[in-house]
Amino acid sequence: MRDIYHEDLEALSDSLIEMTRLVGGAMGRATQALIDADVQLADNVIASDDTVDALRVDIEQRAFDILARQQPVATDLRILIATLRIVTDLERSGDLAEHVAEMARRRYPSSAVPPPVRAVVLEMGQVAQRIIAKAGSVISTRDVVSAREIERDDDVMDDLHRKMLRAILGGGWQEGVECAVDVALIGRYYERFADHAVSVARAVIYLVTGEAPDAVAASA
Repeated sequence: MRDIYHEDLEALSDSLIEMTRLVGGAMGRATQALIDADVQLADNVIASDDTVDALRVDIEQRAFDILARQQPVATDLRILIATLRIVTDLERSGDLAEHVAEMARRRYPSSAVPPPVRAVVLEMGQVAQRIIAKAGSVISTRDVVSAREIERDDDVMDDLHRKMLRAILGGGWQEGVECAVDVALIGRYYERFADHAVSVARAVIYLVTGEAPDAVAASA
């Protein structure tokens, strides 16, 4: 019975890793839909969010079932608490990818991303994919050192976000107010996506060390 119990815990981890793959892929496709004004790709991202939502429900149900049946303590209990934290962050990450895709659809057949910020958006999309992939690796390995590095990786996204805002607010912006609002929202979606990866990393640190997430944030 204990073997089955620990297999169930490992299966939760595998599902979380799959979820990072799904939301990372969604953000990659959403970025491409933005850059290329590809409405079909945007629709694909929007539709695929249902899969992420369903996986969240499945993971939560399995975690609650283990809690009810096994009444875990110590590390096993932290695994389940961390799982419930992580699955929420990953589901919200999927929502952010969907928001990016919705922006691409809303501005079709035009691109929501004007030339002055196109390179920045493309880089933000690449950073988002890298940071969520690293979060998936951290879930798998429970490597605290790598988990703490994600906080620094997020600084790259923050710098890109500031760069985008400077482009909008600088005196050379000629794309209009409505476009500026769209671009500001897009930047916020990417910035929040990276923030959720940081939250995932903090949950893994909690799982391994027992260090409360607020303490992790303060020490980062």
